[in-house]
Amino acid sequence: MNTETILFDKDEFKFSRICKNHYKQTFSIENKNINVSKIIDFTLIKLMYDLNKDVYEKSNIEKINDNEVNVTLLMKHYFEDIGLPQRFSFVNMKKIIEEKKIIFYSQSIKSVRPPDMPEGSLPISIKNMICVCDIISPHNIDFSLNIYFDDSMIVPSFIEKIIGMISNKIFKRVKQFIENVRL
Repeated sequence: MNTETILFDKDEFKFSRICKNHYKQTFSIENKNINVSKIIDFTLIKLMYDLNKDVYEKSNIEKINDNEVNVTLLMKHYFEDIGLPQRFSFVNMKKIIEEKKIIFYSQSIKSVRPPDMPEGSLPISIKNMICVCDIISPHNIDFSLNIYFDDSMIVPSFIEKIIGMISNKIFKRVKQFIENVRL
């Protein structure tokens, strides 16, 4: 049974737990000066990294084709002082374009460790992520990101709140950057 619990709701960004190991983030981006729907592609990942160097230590985007990439993101070592390992994300991401939406489907790559990850760092236990970008108008996009962690992962409540705060910081910066573009 899914019972949504809102964990973080600030600045038009909402982060919720839908059920055990299923989380959802929602927000919108609007800019009347540009066609926002035309910039919803893999370059947003690069922008996300570039705007959040205090969150990410390293990133790599390997293009497979126009609709598929492999992405490696190494998080800063936030919990080193309490003995928790540094975490990275290594996913295969596919872009699917429909009439009024763009969908990014990401799945963890577990068969190989990405190069240049620090000794002792561990992958984030993500089963998959689905980001649906609903095109409300050429200037307005509603984002809904569903994150499914592996069943074996236990997410303590204090970590849920930290994930919400960090996610808010990341997406708020991207949102503000896009909404302030003038052409």
